[in-house]
Amino acid sequence: MAAKPQVILYSRKGCHLCDVAKQSLHKLSRSVEFNLQEVDIDSDPDLRSRFNEEVPVVFINGTKAFKYQVSESEFLRKLSAR
Repeated sequence: MAAKPQVILYSRKGCHLCDVAKQSLHKLSRSVEFNLQEVDIDSDPDLRSRFNEEVPVVFINGTKAFKYQVSESEFLRKLSAR
């Protein structure tokens, strides 16, 4: 049995695009299995420096897949390709 894909959402509080991405990922999690980890970039100076102007950023199995917006159809395609 294959392990569930690992998805990380880098975001921050007060970010409208982050909220939209989070909603999309939660919606997608009802139809396809993956482990979702949400990380607030403002909790870590290195992450804030790395992603400050790019949030939300989504990684799938360690590979950067999206920034700013998550396309649900593209997410499903990328998830199945991993």
